[in-house]
Amino acid sequence: MEELLQLKEYLTEARYDEAMMLVEELEDMAKDDKITRISSFAEIMLIHLIKQSVERRTTRSWDDSILRATEQIIRTNKRRKAGGYYLIRTELQEAFEEAYASSLRRASREAFEGAHSPQEIEKLFDKNALLDKALRLILDEQQAQ
Repeated sequence: MEELLQLKEYLTEARYDEAMMLVEELEDMAKDDKITRISSFAEIMLIHLIKQSVERRTTRSWDDSILRATEQIIRTNKRRKAGGYYLIRTELQEAFEEAYASSLRRASREAFEGAHSPQEIEKLFDKNALLDKALRLILDEQQAQ
């Protein structure tokens, strides 16, 4: 809120260069917030994709969690008024890669009743294929909308 008041002051005082710098800062702050939220949902999605992959099975709960995470990522990423999306494909990919390590740790505690370390679990699936699958779920659903 403080930034908006500062922006108003800059505009009323015709300090346009400073106003533009503040607008850019606000855009960066908004994008950082989007990335944080998307990464949180990406982590949930990856946990369940990892468990599906290593246990070679699924549950309705895992499927529902993956679907909900997909929907939330798309909803968070969608620009309402301007159209399009905040994060492009490469940025979404980066968000998934950033969420991967914590997802692997959490999945290792859940898969096989927590009997394996993250390193052991990671040997049971192809990381790149899993990340590609997660990204494909998002991109395919975006195209369908």
